[in-house]
Order: sequence, then C-alpha cells, then structure tokens
Amino acid sequence: MKTLFKNADILVFENGIYSVIKNTYLAVDGDKISYIGKDFPDGKIDITKDMTGKLLMSGFYNCHNHCPMVLLRGVGSDLPLNEWLFNKVFPIEDKLTADEIYAGTNLALLEMLACGTVSFSDMYFEPQVTAKAVAEAGMKANLTRPVQSFDPDEEAKDSFRIAQSIELYNEWNNAADGRILIDFSIHAEYTCTEKIARAYSEECNKRTGLMHIHLSETVKEHNECKEKYGKTPTQWFNDLGAFDSRAFAAHCVTLEDSDMEILLSKGVNVVHNPSSNMKLGSGFAKVQKMLDMGINVALGTDGAASNNNLDMVEEMHLASIIHNGYSQDATIMNADTVIKMATLNGAKLQGRDDCGELKVGNKADIIAISLDKPHLRPVIDEKALITYSAQSSDVCMTMVDGKILYENGEYTTLDKEKIYFDVEKAIKKLY
Repeated sequence: MKTLFKNADILVFENGIYSVIKNTYLAVDGDKISYIGKDFPDGKIDITKDMTGKLLMSGFYNCHNHCPMVLLRGVGSDLPLNEWLFNKVFPIEDKLTADEIYAGTNLALLEMLACGTVSFSDMYFEPQVTAKAVAEAGMKANLTRPVQSFDPDEEAKDSFRIAQSIELYNEWNNAADGRILIDFSIHAEYTCTEKIARAYSEECNKRTGLMHIHLSETVKEHNECKEKYGKTPTQWFNDLGAFDSRAFAAHCVTLEDSDMEILLSKGVNVVHNPSSNMKLGSGFAKVQKMLDMGINVALGTDGAASNNNLDMVEEMHLASIIHNGYSQDATIMNADTVIKMATLNGAKLQGRDDCGELKVGNKADIIAISLDKPHLRPVIDEKALITYSAQSSDVCMTMVDGKILYENGEYTTLDKEKIYFDVEKAIKKLY
C-alpha cells in the first residue's frame, strides 16, 4: 500500500535544527517513508491525501506513563506524592484485575492517539494485557512489569514480580512486527530492597535490557535514601548494577551534580515530566543542565492520576516555559529543544533508531496538525506554533507504521463506544 500526502508543510530535522519544507509531497510505502520532495513521485499511488493547511511532523513519544491509571484520574488531587501514592492510589490499585487494566489501557490509547502520540513507555502490572491492547490498536510501546519488594528476606527466586517480568520479555519482546518492546523496571529505590534490585538488574543485563525507573522525584525520597544508605538514589541504583546495560530514569527532579555525572557516564536517559512534577509539588528538574552535559532527555506525561491527562502537546508547552520562568531567563528552553525531546529523543530512548523524525527510510510514524484554527494564525513560525500555541485537539491524523489509526475524530482500530462502556463498568466496580 502506497500513500501520498500532497500540498503538505513538513517539519524536518537537519543540521541540529528543525525547519519546514513548504507545499511538498511525502510518500509512504508499506510502513516506511519512501519519498519527500517537490516533484510528484514515481510509481503507483494507492491513496492520495490533500494536506493543504496542515503540518506533517513526527508523532510524539510519551516516555513515562502508567496507562491504566486513567481509571484513577482525579483521585487524591491536591496531595503530596507520598500521601497521594500510599493513601489514595495503592488501595485502589489493589482492586484492579486484568479486565479493568485492559479497559483502562484502551481508554489511554484513545487519548494518546487523538493527541498525536505514536509510542509510549509504560510501567504497570498485568502488562501482558497492555501488550494485547497495543497490538490490537496498532501503536508502538515499550512495556514493563515493575519490580518491587518490601520484604528484606525475599529472595529473587521467590519474587513473582521478577518471574512475571522475564515471562513478559520472553513472550512479547519484538512482538507485533517490532512495535512492542519489553523493558525491565525497578519501580523505585524506596519500593525495593537492595537484594532484589541487584538480582533483577543482573537479569536485565544478561539480556542487554533497558531498565525503566523512578529516580529522585522528590526531596523527601532523595534525602531519605541518603540517610538510609549514605548515598543518593542514583548512586544506589548504579552500585547495584541497574545502569550497567541500558537505562532511563523518570523525573530526576532532585539530582545532585555527581548524580548527573553518573547518568552521563553510564548513558542513562532522563524523562522530564513537567505536569506531574508541578501538580505534585515535586520541583524543577535541571533539564537544561542535563542537555548541555549531553544527557539524552525525553518527555513523558506520567500517569493520568498525577497529571491528569496524557497530552504530549501540553507537556511540550510546559517544558518550554516553566524553566524560563523559574530561572528568569527566556533563553533556557526553545522550540527546537522541546520538539526534539518529544520526538527524536524519545525514539532514541526507546531504542527505535528508525523513528522520531520524518526522513526517507524511517518508519512512517506521522501526525498531521491542522493550522486552520484562530490560535494558529498567522503562520509565521511553525515551530513556535507547535510549542507555544498548539492544542492537542489540533492533531487531525495519527499514523503508525504507515497505517492511519486516528483521523478527524475517528479511530480505525479502536471501538470508542465499547471502550467507554467497559470503562464505566470498571469504575462501578472500583468505586
């Protein structure tokens, strides 16, 4: 199947900056971009789509999420992280079964596709259910079964969480034509013992796996780790081998300079979660310093209970302005930096080398943004429009691996009304 987009403005990444090619053609052959140019491409075209008044760009990569937590949207609002997590979230999560998780995941997929997200990194239990939903929907995802341990006597051989994680890896890694990748995950330092974290890290490293963790999200977490172990959470994870293969860390709000040096030396990616960090009062991550050092920084929404949406356009907007305000310097973040964090940096973090930018040979993970809105006129600087003006509702098409999954409010692989029905059924049970 060959699809041709005509009369399109296309956002491309060249020589370290983004630029827009005006009024051009982009062809998709199978799951890849086969042509970008001013002339009509050679060969048979099966479908032609007129993109007049629309901007084509890479889809977004939501690199830290907990999909089924859409079912907890609004729970425990206006509470600090520790109280929100242990007193509000965990008691409801204890009631979740595979049926509710499947319903919640599908609701999250509806939301993400409509917001232009093509791939996400998820950390949650019953991940095989999420994998099934992703495979059916046609999206991309890096999935994990997070490992926790609160029993100092628990051995790795007795950990059902480790067993489930390895089983997930064996069953689902590279499934759905490579759209689904399975990562490893230690939930956090404060939810895991050293014994289990070390043994599980060894399992990850044996497979050259990608480790997904929460890291130094709050001052409380960071300082209590130092009091308990005499080291920061970053040092704790590093000493246990969690960074010896490949890894990425969400939040990283309270990192010390020595922590950032460890992350850089180990090639650990960082995921910035501005909405969640602001809502929970966690603080401001030193994003620009990490970028300047050469650490790969991507964006994520976190779960919908601490955000409270999965809107990557909103994350881009917040990431672009909060650090300028905090530092009282309007040059700290810019449109190029934030767009790259939401696209190319996210694809790199996930290990998807042929994704994250529109160029010939890359996977056709493309979104269209309608510029025919009052808040997007005049069209003087498209990069500024995307970063500072656009809303997620301006996304009018989401394509993954050459297949349109969402277009003009309609889904091609998901039954919205059935998903809403299943979610209401789940809500009645949970609440």
